[in-house]
Amino acid sequence: MALNAAEEETVEALKKWWDENGKQLVLMIVVVVAGYTGWLLWQNSRLASADAASDLYEGILSIAAVSEGVTVSTEDGARVIELASALRAEHNDTIYALFASLFDAQQAVGVNDLESAESSLQWILDNQQSGFFKQTNPGLILTTKLRLGRVILARGDAERALTLVNNVNPVTYEPGFAELRGDIYFSLGRIVDAREAYVAAQQAGSNSDILRMKLDNISDGS
Repeated sequence: MALNAAEEETVEALKKWWDENGKQLVLMIVVVVAGYTGWLLWQNSRLASADAASDLYEGILSIAAVSEGVTVSTEDGARVIELASALRAEHNDTIYALFASLFDAQQAVGVNDLESAESSLQWILDNQQSGFFKQTNPGLILTTKLRLGRVILARGDAERALTLVNNVNPVTYEPGFAELRGDIYFSLGRIVDAREAYVAAQQAGSNSDILRMKLDNISDGS
């Protein structure tokens, strides 16, 4: 079929445009396709990593999430520490690694390895996520700081424990932090401050028998 003059002009214009822009268009398409493919691979990799981290954490829960009063065996405790170490090494950007470190520290305290317990708790604070979409649960951070304060006090560094506690806004965790503050003051020989802190813990809602014993002991000794 013969082309008229207008059609020939259109074809020539298209050929000219292709000669000038065709390579750039093909390159753009290649870049877009490659980018989308890379994004899919990245997403699949993240999902696979999350699944692997979840499996490791499930292993920890199956061992460490026991009923109150039940003691984890030495062998199982070592397994918890091993799994938590794997999570920190291989999936350190996941929430699973943070929670695993709580269980890790718990097991370390159980065998009186306070240095390792402090290291695991500090790891949580050093690796908390602060992004808009991945902010670490504030309750986890407060729990970590409370336990870290207890560990530091148990290691004999009351002043450092006090500095930690005094730089925390405990909100709903006030009973625990007030009692810990009392323990710190008591260890420093500041009995009046200790009593005030214990009373503050009770006023914040603590009905702990141990807390009442601490107050009774202070009263008996005063």
